Amino acid sequence: MTTAIAAPKCLVCDTEFEVQEAWEMGEITECAACGQEHEVVEKSAAGARLDLAPEVEEDWGE
Repeated sequence: MTTAIAAPKCLVCDTEFEVQEAWEMGEITECAACGQEHEVVEKSAAGARLDLAPEVEEDWGE
């Protein structure tokens, strides 16, 4: 029996992401529909799990 794995979805607009073979943990990817950035927090042969990407903050020390 084959188990179907659901594709990760955008946490803002619910659009499905196409899992990329080249994705790595910590990589940032953008939703094609709404532009929200997501971070790859888990990846396996079965699929991937995404979370909202952290906001970019200015580094006042530079």
